[in-house]
Amino acid sequence: MNFYIIIPAHNEEDSIGLTLHSLVNQTLLPKKLVVVNDNSTDKTQDIVKDYAKKHALISLVNTKSSDKHLPGSKIINAFYKGFETLDANYDVVCKFDADLIFPENYLEKLSFHFKNNLKVGMAAGFCYIKKNSDWVLENLTRKDHIRGALKAYRKACFLEIGKLKPSMGWDTVDELLAKYYGWELVTDKTLHVKHLKPTGISYNKASKYFQGEAMYKMRYGFIITCISALKLAYKKGSFFVFKDYIMGYFKAKKEKINFLVSKDEGKFIRNLRWKGMLNKLK
Repeated sequence: MNFYIIIPAHNEEDSIGLTLHSLVNQTLLPKKLVVVNDNSTDKTQDIVKDYAKKHALISLVNTKSSDKHLPGSKIINAFYKGFETLDANYDVVCKFDADLIFPENYLEKLSFHFKNNLKVGMAAGFCYIKKNSDWVLENLTRKDHIRGALKAYRKACFLEIGKLKPSMGWDTVDELLAKYYGWELVTDKTLHVKHLKPTGISYNKASKYFQGEAMYKMRYGFIITCISALKLAYKKGSFFVFKDYIMGYFKAKKEKINFLVSKDEGKFIRNLRWKGMLNKLK
């Protein structure tokens, strides 16, 4: 299978070399790998250039957006800067973060899952973070959720869901829409990916309301938003997280921000969320 990989990068000099090293040493090499250097002020660009000289599959795109490290639109806009440089001869398109170290059989195993079941629209392994001297599972999300750091989409699924939404919540709504259109998601617990920077560690403070805004834009409704916000606040060990999420939700509602999904898709998403919560209670 032809894997095309796009990596948005902002000031990643400490990790981008490790990420690229793990990808150019895969048992199944990607056909193309684009690093989008988004307004970096460190040596990110130089490191990528060095790898591009040695590996023809790697290319560099430079772009300038905000100099702040924000989730959502900044990352996806950078992704599209890279995507625009690629042709359509891919079977799987990947959006990877610039601070990951992949096991050498990562793409080969993903290829197996995609080939083995033609209904698989998305597939991934799991992020592990270093805790003391051990690498432990990053516990922010469920084991049936594919982290935004390591997304891989079958071409047909990627196109049917309308590609990626330039908004906070893009890495949740993509899965929900994939399920809406009948695609299956696979998470492979044997694939341990080292995540060098825990999620959100370098996000700007301005991003604290974005998660609540995303829940509004995905048409969760207030009750599901409250439950989801409580769960995330508990995992992060902070009541203020819950407060910020709820404030973000009502801020988006007051400003009548555009939804990311249609009414029918929103109804499907709410039913799916309720079903998942009820199953856990059972």
